[in-house]
Amino acid sequence: MDNRQLKQFLTLAETLHFGRASTALHLSASALSRAIRAMEEELGVSLFERDNRSVALTPAGERFRRHARELLSQWDDIRQSLLEDSDELRGELSLYCSVTASYSFLYEILASFRARHPHVELKLHTGDPAVALERVLMGHEDLAIAARPDVLPSRLAFTDFAESPLRFIAPRRDGPGHLLEGIGETDDSSAGDDYIDWTRVPMILSETGLARERFDAWCHARGIKPRLYAQVAGNEAIVSMVGLGFGIGVVPQIVLDNSPLADQVRILDVDPPLTPYKVGLCVQEKRLRHPLVRALWEQLPGTPLRPEE
Repeated sequence: MDNRQLKQFLTLAETLHFGRASTALHLSASALSRAIRAMEEELGVSLFERDNRSVALTPAGERFRRHARELLSQWDDIRQSLLEDSDELRGELSLYCSVTASYSFLYEILASFRARHPHVELKLHTGDPAVALERVLMGHEDLAIAARPDVLPSRLAFTDFAESPLRFIAPRRDGPGHLLEGIGETDDSSAGDDYIDWTRVPMILSETGLARERFDAWCHARGIKPRLYAQVAGNEAIVSMVGLGFGIGVVPQIVLDNSPLADQVRILDVDPPLTPYKVGLCVQEKRLRHPLVRALWEQLPGTPLRPEE
């Protein structure tokens, strides 16, 4: 049984959901199920109780979870010790970010690191930015480019290196959504072309994440019950659906700056605006002791070695 299998087991033990675990591991649910069955056959016990509706750890699974965590921790400790004794850094680092972040920040972060440490192998995983912090907390990734939440988990260190406004976007006036219900329909000439009836206009929002949280708080403070048209994973899909005229969306400015469909939408002047994103690099604080992680972390200008207060 190798480290890869232990990580697969621990991911399922944390999520207790084959779909979420397989997504986090970049496996199909059937492949993960086969891997777990193979582990159970090797151990001679059932690690999970599962049916069509739920997954739960057995008593043996609980004991094995503690053992698996200890084994992986010991592996990290010895690997770290060997790396510290080496004159040249070698090994593997995993980094998670959205597609937009890979366009916007990745080259700048990694270019000098690659020049200084050419023997470090970098594994990049891209996906929904809403799950970036969770992937680091669960140990699936060493680091992630993410938006800083209003309350930072205590186990995370975070350093921000950019800020991005959150924008309300609508279809172009000459596009397929120029007659979108709830926009610009008022007798008040002072309201302007971008008057919005928030109870009628269809909204296209992220399923989860900071942008969704800030929009929900914005609506709650104003007593608004928005009309949800669609909830999607990933900001790029929001730009696409808004450009096609399905509704209004909320995305970070950096998404628009990198979107090939940016000319199909317009920014709405909404008062008050949403609180901007702070974009940065996050890592589990304990992982800062790892030479590879520390080398990448310390190369960022002004990076603290402990979480910001």
